[in-house]
Amino acid sequence: MTQRIETREQAIDFLFGRINYERVDAEAYSTSDFKLDRMRQLLELMGNPHERIPAVHVAGTKGKGSTCSMLASILQASGYRCGLYVSPHITEFEERFAVGGIHPTSLELVELVNRLLPIVARMDNLPGRMQPTYFELATALAWQYFVDKKVDIAVLEVGLGGRLDSTNLCCPVVTVITNISRDHTHVLGSTVHQIAYEKAGIVKTGIPMISGVTHADALEMIEQTCLARNSPFKLLGRDFQLVERRIDDRGNSEIDATTTTANWCRMPVVLRGPHQASNATIALAVVDELRQLNWRIPEESVRHGLERVEWPARVEVVSHQPTVVIDAAHNWESARALVAALNEIPTTGKRILVFAATKDKDVAGILRQLLPEFDTLILTRYLDNPRGVSLGELSAIVESITTRPAHLAADPVSAWQLARRLASPDDSIVVTGSFFLVAELRARIIGETG
Repeated sequence: MTQRIETREQAIDFLFGRINYERVDAEAYSTSDFKLDRMRQLLELMGNPHERIPAVHVAGTKGKGSTCSMLASILQASGYRCGLYVSPHITEFEERFAVGGIHPTSLELVELVNRLLPIVARMDNLPGRMQPTYFELATALAWQYFVDKKVDIAVLEVGLGGRLDSTNLCCPVVTVITNISRDHTHVLGSTVHQIAYEKAGIVKTGIPMISGVTHADALEMIEQTCLARNSPFKLLGRDFQLVERRIDDRGNSEIDATTTTANWCRMPVVLRGPHQASNATIALAVVDELRQLNWRIPEESVRHGLERVEWPARVEVVSHQPTVVIDAAHNWESARALVAALNEIPTTGKRILVFAATKDKDVAGILRQLLPEFDTLILTRYLDNPRGVSLGELSAIVESITTRPAHLAADPVSAWQLARRLASPDDSIVVTGSFFLVAELRARIIGETG
């Protein structure tokens, strides 16, 4: 008989004790470690909760989480019970799934995990590497939570790639690929074309696809996949348009956009950075598609939803004097977007960078984007994950790019404390490079500066 879990701590320990590819070096696994048969079996033993809920399924190298958060907020403002599933979490595991913006309580999480225990025990004894992983169990918990809360629709962010991702077992009414560039190359492939193949795996027969992809090789792959699966395909810049973006002197922005059946004027975009205008336009195109499928989403609800979007650690300004920005940029494209966003945040002093990185990332590419924009560099290594790049390696990469010296801090807290000592009220401190760095520092920074 499976032993019952009594506390949240036991539930988290159980989940974190599973195979967790978010905490394993990329060289230690490949696509052969991801198999939908395992997730399909898990869901079947649960009674196939994913088949009871329509979904909007969102993939992409960058922008997929922001787009998901916008869509969930819009659907909630329109009166729908909307489930949202994202990854990774920043501080607490429960951040990964919510209904109407409400995450499961500790008691609810314990109960959800207890309901899975007999199923996991049964699968653990099956041959053929059928033991459910951490991410698969997280996805299963989200589906069960959504069923329990009787959601009308779920918005799902792909964890990795798309074709073999646990979220790809869903029943979408619309699918989305925000954009595609090189990331997770060890698993997804070394070329944009190969990565696009993995992400295009979320295309479902007859289900409309909305995309913001610009790279020619990626676009060709997605269009071919949609054509083969008879899936209507709409592309940003061709079938729907970002007409204009305006930003005021306080950094607040709004957009005008056109989609298939609507003109959207002066729509607020509260997430910072020019790239969020494209994400918002994609979200509006999805809304247009849902409307054509008879979902009732009034324009005023769209406006209210966009005004209420919250998405932590994405160019998140958490305090002023000095200005402190937290961002989870972890590839060269997200670093470039961060720089563009920082240039729209009014500051007069120097910029201080607190940086840590993950082993399987293009660390040199990220730093080439960031280093010219900062006056002071503090390197560190996060503690709560073995994938962190060592200070020696980081320092060597920096020395290959610039002759400017860098401060070295043994841990994130020391790096943050040094940044505070070096910063004057007119300066800005930017903490970035990895979700894991942000996870270790965000609560402390907000506690000390909020």
